[in-house]
Amino acid sequence: MLTTTDLAAAEKRYIESNPESLRLHEERSRFLPGGNTRTTIHQPPFPLTIVRGEGARIVDADGHEYVDLLGEYTAGLYGHSHPVIAAAIREALGDGIVLGAPNRYEALLAEAVCERFPSIELVRFCNSGTEANLLALSLARAVTGRSRVLAFRGGYHGGVFLFAEGGSPLNVPFDWLVGEYNDAAAAAGLVERHADELAAVIVEPLQGSAGVIPGEPGFLAALREATAADGVLLVFDEVMSSRLSRGGLQERLGIRPDLTTIAKYVGGGLAFGAFGGRADLMERFDPSRPDALSHGGTFNNDVLTMAAGAAGLTRVLTDDELARVNALGDRLRDRLNAFAGAREIDFCATGIGSLVGLHFTRGPVRSIADLPSSPELRGLLHLHALERGYSYARRGFIALSLPLDEGDVDGFAEVVEEFLAG
Repeated sequence: MLTTTDLAAAEKRYIESNPESLRLHEERSRFLPGGNTRTTIHQPPFPLTIVRGEGARIVDADGHEYVDLLGEYTAGLYGHSHPVIAAAIREALGDGIVLGAPNRYEALLAEAVCERFPSIELVRFCNSGTEANLLALSLARAVTGRSRVLAFRGGYHGGVFLFAEGGSPLNVPFDWLVGEYNDAAAAAGLVERHADELAAVIVEPLQGSAGVIPGEPGFLAALREATAADGVLLVFDEVMSSRLSRGGLQERLGIRPDLTTIAKYVGGGLAFGAFGGRADLMERFDPSRPDALSHGGTFNNDVLTMAAGAAGLTRVLTDDELARVNALGDRLRDRLNAFAGAREIDFCATGIGSLVGLHFTRGPVRSIADLPSSPELRGLLHLHALERGYSYARRGFIALSLPLDEGDVDGFAEVVEEFLAG
């Protein structure tokens, strides 16, 4: 049985092996609270400082190389410095990066987005998934004249939309209603009972931050049926899950939401967000309309992001490549589940395709309530993997990228199996 003593010993080895990352962490902490600008990337005793990345490999400040299985929390679908995307950025950079007007790349990206996601008839760009969700929900509140929004426990829709514990002091002060994920009857009942005050329902068809938990088809279909019946807008947050097929997870499910939010890889891995949906809703952002809604943002059409995003969607992310990387995720998940199941180990892998969650429970995992916290085991497995050259998020989050191959995922599976067998 692993103990706190094992974790302390592993952390001691980590500290001794990474003196430069420690020094840089301490230097950052002089100016940044906790030495970082993103809570997500902190890990005790300190995070590694990554100084270089190429393909699916990253190198830290102490010269250690890792196979990158984190994929920048899904933003890094293309891997590091993909040559096609890097060339597109260099070309755009040569023509100027802050033009203060429409540029020649944004229409290319908009067309590619609308072509991929049939529910997005018109699209509007912004700078992050958080901003995309804020604008989509604000649009829903404006067009419906209602104020309330239904979200789900465990949901994460950005830095001001956290529902892991039912809510956060930093959340935007909308009139929130919080339901239970994957409880179809309860969710439909909430929509029906609160329809006259409910502007929108926002849901991840796969909860990423909660533990890579797929939404059950019956649950998501019930949401679509209930919202359509009562004139409530259904918002699919596909910031993470849009990479699971050409048209996102909604395409695989055969469910068409009223509004969809996307981000991360769609901008080629640069800072990006977008929201779109039914034309009659999105047309409210047409400045020539007398009832137009104003939407600003200096970098909404950032030249480098537009060029990178268009290159990625039209020249790199083919159907074959999507199928291949999703098959890698299925391969990893199936192998780990078979290993743990055969040995009756309290461990399982969740997710769909290239998105994988690792958990110290036999499952099934239908919501965040089914997951033990397991901080010591999570910490030990993470440090065990780093020592053997594999990097992922300590909470168990994996997002595979295009440069990875079967040897990479099989090598990681062996590392996890070694840990579980020990």
